[in-house]
Amino acid sequence: MPIRIPDGLPAHDNLIREGVRVMTEGVAIRQDIRPMRIGLLNLMPNKRRTELQIARLVGATPLQVEFKLVRVGGHTPKNTSAEHLESFYDTWEEVKSQKFDGFIITGAPVETLPFEEVTYWNEIREILDWTTTNVHSTMNICWGAMAAIWHFHKVPKYVLDTKAYGVYRHKNLYPASPYMSGFSDDFSIPVSRWTECRAEDVAKVPGLEILMNSDETGLCIVHERYKNRLYVFNHIEYDSTSLAEEYERDVEAGKPIQIPHNYFPHNDPKKKPMNRWRSHAHLLFGNWINQIYQTTPYEISKIGLEEQDPGYEEVTATKV
Repeated sequence: MPIRIPDGLPAHDNLIREGVRVMTEGVAIRQDIRPMRIGLLNLMPNKRRTELQIARLVGATPLQVEFKLVRVGGHTPKNTSAEHLESFYDTWEEVKSQKFDGFIITGAPVETLPFEEVTYWNEIREILDWTTTNVHSTMNICWGAMAAIWHFHKVPKYVLDTKAYGVYRHKNLYPASPYMSGFSDDFSIPVSRWTECRAEDVAKVPGLEILMNSDETGLCIVHERYKNRLYVFNHIEYDSTSLAEEYERDVEAGKPIQIPHNYFPHNDPKKKPMNRWRSHAHLLFGNWINQIYQTTPYEISKIGLEEQDPGYEEVTATKV
């Protein structure tokens, strides 16, 4: 089944070229089916690129998905036109009476600021609280993950001396988790952040499970059984060229920045980087959507009223 996106969304043509089945709103309303509703709170500066990155992963499922784009109302982005926002996005205030099977909160270019100094922090706090009653499962990415795990559990973030930046090896620590189904023991994922959360702080919080980490850059994915939350600290959704574009942007701006680790062939920025994480990005999103499908109420109005059941049996002696 295809992903249902807003009519006219610029990502449409790219998704079609990549072989993702797409359904416009006009076609979807003629089908008598309960689609899975997934919202994207897009806090990234380049909203169009993030829309495409997430939509291609969500759209790979055989289920019909209604994809809703959401933005904070208390902030005016500098890098996205008002016309694009008005045409394709709803503010959270406009959707907060609705319910979602899944909800994704992206990173944001504010990671070195204390949370309380982010201009839209109060709205983010309200949104995070709202996800506990109106969303069946959330995936929080990069700064979104740090904001959520701080808000719910006061797990702090730490500013790094140098940017964690490049493609790093990661380990599958919990192969019995349904979110890690099909993952290799060892794989590579893009990392791009100036801050980190630490495993020793996560270990103090009951109910948090570390699914994936890196010896070099630390935490990558943490799962919380309550409300089926995923905290994804790195950018498994990135395009092949995302790190290259960040590098070129910083070089042009005269910022001191190192060449991304293990990214360009022979460490040469003039050479085209190879994507070594695409299959695992599809695995993670596919596993997440599959878990939502198996555990979310058929009647969407019952989301937030169901028992807090992670949807799978407790497994012991399977962490590595």
